[in-house]
Amino acid sequence: MRTVAYEIQFFSERVEAGVFALPKTLTARFFALADRMEQYGPNLGEPHTRPMGDGLYEMRLKGLEGIARVFYCAVVDRRIVMLHCFVKKTQKTPQKELDTARRRLKEIRYGNL
Repeated sequence: MRTVAYEIQFFSERVEAGVFALPKTLTARFFALADRMEQYGPNLGEPHTRPMGDGLYEMRLKGLEGIARVFYCAVVDRRIVMLHCFVKKTQKTPQKELDTARRRLKEIRYGNL
């Protein structure tokens, strides 16, 4: 089986700090999934990841301390860029969080990273 190497990047230092600020079990889950993504690419399938449309994906983190989401995109040159993260407090993903991720995705597409 052939594996493809991908590079994980963060949209900004703020996004990276947000991931590191997640509760311990959620941070551990993030790094476990990020390791898989480096090997197998951006779409690990449910329950780990879910395509949100138009090139945006969500990484689904679940741990003892709760649930978090990290939105990300895949870029042509084998980069996976983490766009936004938040701790999920309701059943439905808040529109504000999705809008932030989509805005950052547009910035990536138009060459700002």
